[in-house]
Amino acid sequence: MVWWWWIIPAVVGLLGLVLMVKGLGALFRGKVFGGLLGGVGGAGFMALAATAALLALDVQTYSRLTYERPVATITTRQLGPQYFEATVIQAGQGENLPAATNLYPLHGDEWRIEAQVLKWKPWANVLGLDTQYRLDRLSGRYQSIQQEINAERSVHPLTVTNTDNGLPWQISTWDTARKYRKYVDAVDTLYGGAAYMPMADGARYEVWITQSGLIARPVNDAARNASAGGWTEVN
Repeated sequence: MVWWWWIIPAVVGLLGLVLMVKGLGALFRGKVFGGLLGGVGGAGFMALAATAALLALDVQTYSRLTYERPVATITTRQLGPQYFEATVIQAGQGENLPAATNLYPLHGDEWRIEAQVLKWKPWANVLGLDTQYRLDRLSGRYQSIQQEINAERSVHPLTVTNTDNGLPWQISTWDTARKYRKYVDAVDTLYGGAAYMPMADGARYEVWITQSGLIARPVNDAARNASAGGWTEVN
């Protein structure tokens, strides 16, 4: 939240309230001109505060609904025809789960990352709850449907566990959301989401979680070239 967007309207509104109270006091004492001036000035400040508060609400709503955070960085190195090595750096999840780096062999033309996603309703996002995720698996993907059916496949688990208790790091959040959903219906949906991008030698991508799910972005020339020219018609 951008707190100063709320502090300014609060200060202006308080000033307006003080002026209005003083103006009413002046009217009761028979000071008509001073009372009207204070009342009008106070009302003006309060109207200005209300306008600023509405603007702050719009800014916060936009900021919260468009908020996103990094999930992983994926770099691919070509080892052979339709065969790559993917270096996956998962973002840290607090002190107990620092960033983790692993290498995975992948067959195919594209990498695909999947996650279980807990999506909150928009009003819950605005109040400060962010979409939760639990990475599930990384796999290779062929552009050709026939190869996808018949060629060699590769899939690897990505779930990060808390080494202190052996449980997925977000299990308490997920269980709490399920348990209390009937009392406070803040959960929009629990679903499986995925993102995939073409593989190329030296290509690097960043995977982000938005309030709606996973997205992937190329972050170097090799990845940008692959994502711009590497998508061909599926056959």
